[in-house]
Amino acid sequence: MTVEELIRALGDDIGDPEEETFFLFSQQIPSQDLGFVDSQAPTLQLTVAGRDLVIQQSPSLLTSNRAGGTTGAVVWKVSPFFAEWIASPTSVLFRHAVLGSESVVLELGCGISGLVGLALAPRVGRYIATDQSYVMKLLRQNLDENGKSEQLPKTRKPRNRTSTISRQSIPAKPSIETISLDWELSSLDSLPVMFTANAKAIAVTVDAVLACDCIYNEALVDPLVQTCAEICRLRIDSNPECPTMCIVAQQLRSPTVFEAWLVSFHRLFRVWRFSDDMLTDDLKSNSGFVVHLGILRT
Repeated sequence: MTVEELIRALGDDIGDPEEETFFLFSQQIPSQDLGFVDSQAPTLQLTVAGRDLVIQQSPSLLTSNRAGGTTGAVVWKVSPFFAEWIASPTSVLFRHAVLGSESVVLELGCGISGLVGLALAPRVGRYIATDQSYVMKLLRQNLDENGKSEQLPKTRKPRNRTSTISRQSIPAKPSIETISLDWELSSLDSLPVMFTANAKAIAVTVDAVLACDCIYNEALVDPLVQTCAEICRLRIDSNPECPTMCIVAQQLRSPTVFEAWLVSFHRLFRVWRFSDDMLTDDLKSNSGFVVHLGILRT
């Protein structure tokens, strides 16, 4: 299945950001507070995509006065749900082969956990996790500590409800590259150089850009959208028949911030919302979370 076939399966794209915002925030959104899994715990034990993970957090960094933000210092509730969904071999992306064992995926704002990468990297060809420099030390620690040994199938119940698929044998050390990238400060002209030594070859073969719970501050909306667009444009310029997918998952917090993001995103991307029949229960309507697909306009 091509990206175009996936688009056909998704149906009509979103025409009016204001109507989409009204529809989503008219749902019965459960109270999630700000959306931390546990902002005070230095360590989290999670089971995601068939893997038992131990994630180190930094509650002290979260509550510090660091300029430039601290939200990447802890795990947010949507992250394990999104990781579970996108890494599942039965997800719409794998079932229809728009993601596969040779795909290259780049994540923006991965945070200290690297949770989405830990779940998805074993199923794709290459995974590039990016965020601001302050998260890199703990991010690399979490990637190293959770990639040491292969996990074989187990029959016991998972520790928490974030695991909804059966445990499977997966590669022990997924290949995850980590790169410091600040949407507001990094030169977009240098994006190809930032990926790897073989940067241009990697950049033009990015199949999917991911952003999980990166939309919470209206001031960051345009820099995030512009970064998404610049990365997707690398593929458009070299292979317009096979566009890069931009997949954005987020918690529904503020209708004002959400609409500001969608207006900006919609200006540069055609946008679809993944329907309930394509999502796991934790991401469906009335969950307080939503997942959109963007394809850069040409």
